[in-house]
Amino acid sequence: MSERTEGSTGDLAALAAAVLQPGFVGTTPPPWVCRWLGEGLGSVVLFARNVVDHEQVATLTATLRAERPDVIVAIDEEAGDVTRIESARGSSRPGNYALGAVDDPALTEEVARDLGAELAAVGVTLNYAPDADVNSNPANPVIGVRAFGADPDLVARHTAAWVRGLQSGGVAACAKHFPGHGDTRVDSHHDLPRIGGDRARLDAVELAPFRAAVAAGAQAVMTGHLLVPALDPELPATLSPLVLGGLLREEMGFGGVVVTDAVEMRAVSDRYGFTGAAVRALVAGADAICVGGERATEADARELRDAIVAAVISGELPEERLAEAAKRVGQLAAWSVAARARRVAGTPPADGSPIGLAAARRAVRVSGDAALLPLAGPAHVVEFAPPRNIAIGEETPWGIAAPLAHLVPGTTTARYAADAVPADPGDVPAGRPLVLVVRDLHRHDWMRDAVRRALAARPDAVVVELGVPELVTGAVHLATHGATAAAARAAAEVLTGAR
Repeated sequence: MSERTEGSTGDLAALAAAVLQPGFVGTTPPPWVCRWLGEGLGSVVLFARNVVDHEQVATLTATLRAERPDVIVAIDEEAGDVTRIESARGSSRPGNYALGAVDDPALTEEVARDLGAELAAVGVTLNYAPDADVNSNPANPVIGVRAFGADPDLVARHTAAWVRGLQSGGVAACAKHFPGHGDTRVDSHHDLPRIGGDRARLDAVELAPFRAAVAAGAQAVMTGHLLVPALDPELPATLSPLVLGGLLREEMGFGGVVVTDAVEMRAVSDRYGFTGAAVRALVAGADAICVGGERATEADARELRDAIVAAVISGELPEERLAEAAKRVGQLAAWSVAARARRVAGTPPADGSPIGLAAARRAVRVSGDAALLPLAGPAHVVEFAPPRNIAIGEETPWGIAAPLAHLVPGTTTARYAADAVPADPGDVPAGRPLVLVVRDLHRHDWMRDAVRRALAARPDAVVVELGVPELVTGAVHLATHGATAAAARAAAEVLTGAR
């Protein structure tokens, strides 16, 4: 490549900044972000650490927009167990698995439209959702209730409905994690998952919801850090021209923005390096590099920008490919500006989403001896806490005890992790109802053993499953299909007969 002038290298730096979607620390934009917006940065991404309340987020995004009117403001808001906009209190919506359990696409579209209106009202323009994975492996440690379900047709119709709803609310949808993270036992935050099956299986299962998302007009697709040998035996999907160019672009006809999952995740950074993964993703056909869940400083963003510029200068990354990526980001920015102009202005309700609570109520399923409900007086609630799913914020509350105590004063509670379960977790005074709360009971040996011991002592105990209800046990069993605040309230209402 011919030698570049200082000015043309500066143009490259602006192009490189345009394709970054960095996070940052704080509830106001740091000076470096504001400065970079004037130097070509096209996007930022918000996490729970950036959110206090609606008013604060609206002020934050207005500050960003004052620096660059068409800035893309992204957020990772699945409106389920994974929530950022309601991270402090838990989501007031039920989440994908619950919507799949109801299986009313019109309801799914309404819930997503409601979320889109809330996000748009505070200045968010791109949402890293819906999760379009088919949770076909019940042992999956990272997807679970984030998916609409295990049936590809169900997941496809609800993915399409969610995309339509969110975008009609004024926010661009980003279906993830392409080409499908459902059939894995490995979390890509920690290592590289391998998705087996031949191409026919992928077409019938993993790819079906993404085809539906593309047909529904999804503005973006997020790549998964997944090795899928049937598509590319060597490179993870995020870094694979065969997956991003051949399959997603050419075969599936997707013309929107391809966003990477966070490039600092170990599935790719351990193998290809932090900057190496970003450059390889752009070469493969990605348009935007998500970063900043863990690496959220100006030095991190500069390291990526400079590596992208160096890759162009060395010839590793064709300048035309970088320009194409920046152009697509610009097209998404233009879509977002137009969507903001069309939206109906409004103020999100301070106490959460009414349609979300209504949907969560519809998702509760009761099996066994319903005559044991409602509970006869204040209960003792034992909540079993599994290891944290890293995609779910540590600060996000969960559990049945709080909403139950709100409805029935005198409710007591205990919460146990694997290393702290007492010999008899069901040891409560006779006559006092016992509620056992679990998350993905089928995946945790220690939890199953503790529940077995508790039920042996108290066969009348009620089991409430806040995760995937793969294992139903107990004389009476409630499945909420998610651990959101809305799901917990809906379950508490059933337990007490409040509805």
